[in-house]
Amino acid sequence: MSAASRRDALLALLGDLPPRDAAVKARVVEAGEHDGYWLEKLELDLNGIEKVPAFFVRPLEAEGRLPTVIYHHAHGGNHALGKNELLESHAGVLLDEPYARTLTQAGYAALCIDAWCFGQRNHSSEHDTFKAMLLRGQVLWGMMVFDALRAVDYLHTRDDVDTARIATTGFSMGSLASWWLAALEPRIKVCAEMCCLVDYATLVDAGKLSEHNFYCYVPRLLKQFNTADIVGLIAPRAHLACVGEQDPKAPLEGVAHVDAHVREVYARAGAPEGWQLARFDCAHVETTAMRRTVMEFLQRQL
Repeated sequence: MSAASRRDALLALLGDLPPRDAAVKARVVEAGEHDGYWLEKLELDLNGIEKVPAFFVRPLEAEGRLPTVIYHHAHGGNHALGKNELLESHAGVLLDEPYARTLTQAGYAALCIDAWCFGQRNHSSEHDTFKAMLLRGQVLWGMMVFDALRAVDYLHTRDDVDTARIATTGFSMGSLASWWLAALEPRIKVCAEMCCLVDYATLVDAGKLSEHNFYCYVPRLLKQFNTADIVGLIAPRAHLACVGEQDPKAPLEGVAHVDAHVREVYARAGAPEGWQLARFDCAHVETTAMRRTVMEFLQRQL
């Protein structure tokens, strides 16, 4: 089966999704200098159901089309934070250096949206949203991934984005969103994610399903795909996975399984250097070394 067919099969598992053929509508709520970079506060119409608040940042003196990073915020049980993580950081990622500053100082633009149930979309609990969506034939993770796919569509409408150089990154839930998005969207050139290369089958076998909230579980997924199959759809594009060796949310036996399979996929694709697994002596947290590794990877690949 072709990669395109596999992507279609994976997308079909994500519930009844909105149509993707409508034009993305965007409204600039506020714009101006913030913390040394340009910040746009946006309201996007990505799904036709509810508006999606977003932040877009770029260097102040930037001209022309910029390489752009889609940054996915974490979960962390902090439903109020959402996209503000891009500007403010939180307990899981480096508190003294939010990614908006890191990325813009390196010459990148970045986009971060509020995922369902987070930030300004935190008007219904994750539990209630998950259940209501199931009753309607939807899957919460599917709706989250759909918004991310539509965020790529939005970037293609901007005249300051180099659409040939779009990357995706994030920590924890943001990591999960990054490799799912890159697997489903071939227009993502680079994926550099942190602390959620989680193998679903290993979670089942190890009795660690409670390490992740139910938002990310997809009905019937393991009947057709395991994590290695999904991650393999990113090949031959550049993919860095950063893992903590003491991270209970991504057991190392599962990471090893994914790594072995994906190495073979990239080798067959003629791009063995495209897949990079970086291990760090930490638990479920971003470290200074991890941030440096991500930024160096983006500099080389983007």
